Amino acid sequence: MEFISRPVVKETSDAFKSKPFVDGMKVFFNGKISPWSGSCEKVCSPIQVERENGSIEKCELGNVAQMDTETALKVLDAAVLAWDNGRGAWPQMTLEARCDAIENLVQKLREKKDEIIQVLMWEICKNTSDAKKEFDRTMEYIDLSIKEAKEHFHSRRVCAIGGVSARVRYAPVGVMLNLGPFNYPFNETYATLIPALIMGNCAVMKVPTTGGLAHFLTMDAFAECLPKGAVGFVSGRGRATIPPLMQSGKVDIFAFIGSSKAADTLIKQHPAPHRLKYSLGLDAKNLCVVTEHADLDIAATECVIGATSFNGQRCTAIKLILVHQSVVEAFLFKFQAELAKLKAGLPWDKVDLTPLPEPNKSEYIQGLVDDARSKGAKVLLGGEIRNSTLMTPAVLHPVNKDMRVWHEEQFGPAVPIGIYESFDEIHAYFKDTMFGQQAAVFSQNQEAIAPLLDFLELQVGRVNVNTQCSRGPDVYPFGGRKSSALGTLSVSEALRGFSMESVLAAKANMTNDKLLKAIVSGEVSRKSSL
Repeated sequence: MEFISRPVVKETSDAFKSKPFVDGMKVFFNGKISPWSGSCEKVCSPIQVERENGSIEKCELGNVAQMDTETALKVLDAAVLAWDNGRGAWPQMTLEARCDAIENLVQKLREKKDEIIQVLMWEICKNTSDAKKEFDRTMEYIDLSIKEAKEHFHSRRVCAIGGVSARVRYAPVGVMLNLGPFNYPFNETYATLIPALIMGNCAVMKVPTTGGLAHFLTMDAFAECLPKGAVGFVSGRGRATIPPLMQSGKVDIFAFIGSSKAADTLIKQHPAPHRLKYSLGLDAKNLCVVTEHADLDIAATECVIGATSFNGQRCTAIKLILVHQSVVEAFLFKFQAELAKLKAGLPWDKVDLTPLPEPNKSEYIQGLVDDARSKGAKVLLGGEIRNSTLMTPAVLHPVNKDMRVWHEEQFGPAVPIGIYESFDEIHAYFKDTMFGQQAAVFSQNQEAIAPLLDFLELQVGRVNVNTQCSRGPDVYPFGGRKSSALGTLSVSEALRGFSMESVLAAKANMTNDKLLKAIVSGEVSRKSSL
């Protein structure tokens, strides 16, 4: 692997001169953006700057308002008021009007594209290509959601079945609390936020502590395009803000991406957790099985991409590889050859591996490496660290169930590779694991792997054949089993998941049919959305 000496940019470089600075000393709720005079926290890049005098310093990227409990509750109350038990301006809009407002929002966000991409590159160190892809995919997801809503979520049809005439409506639920992750702060957050808004819910979005600066660039767009209170932002430390919001009992939808332990803790804070609607994207330890019938060139290439893209900081990353004993040596040779082609460096330098934005992540990965080595594994390649933030993927082999890296989701640059002899060992793995998001299987023999595929489809949400684990296209369901997810995300399922089916019914006769059809078609003047 090509590896720069340290993640440092010179003060005189063009890259540093284009470094963003985001003013996060502001709050947004009730349709207004106001300056924040309370405590704040500086946000620094994992990339350091080398001054002209040779000194090395942190790169400051902006400030973030550290809200207190009182302010966070004000943001929630503004959303509750905007919801107004379903009578607020946003939930009472027609579906078409809400879609038009979101389309206007998209246009405003596209005007901020270059700024947002720069912030993603500097704050969480996505390379240029990945940062652009995240933004573009997010906008495409919104476009597809609007199209799906307009085509399939109108509630304008009256049907008569079994002597009952009825209209089924997709109605909003209430107020959403939305907590997105640092690694895909736009794509993952908007995958729940935007469908919820389209369906007429109001929302409070918690800006992630790491990776949240770009959201401050969107405040003006939300304020301009949506009615007051439809969306509000909460920033600061989660422990000071999120538990009080849940404890209030005013949250109706909980959208969260993070660890299952954190999700459980927050859900228990709600006084009536049984009435919450959930969308939870949680832990994942996606297993890859390389069989004796695999095309090892394809397997090696896909496994390297799947395990190392964005440094493995993806829930869909391959996080454990088990290779059949008959081909393990050949696979390891090809895998290391592919991995050695990767380039580690600064995000704008057309690299594959970039600095780690999470504090102490390299120390955590090193702890996994040390534990594996102490129990018999070797570091075949990688594991080098520069300035504590840039780390090449450590290839560990052979790993076994006595090692932490076998069980823990590393969410970073470590690639554990083990050996299996029969599918019984794969069955045993899933009997013990708490994870169930995805799996990947490499084989050219359909008869040999058919039983394994049948088994895996009952263990995980998606089984990938001869390709890495991934999420898209977004029209396909994205979910998981066990402790990996609750709820399914796709363009259609997200819209359905953030709404409630409501039935307007009457005995089927000429008078009632005429009345219902008049109401549903809009012949009777009404404010509520159809």
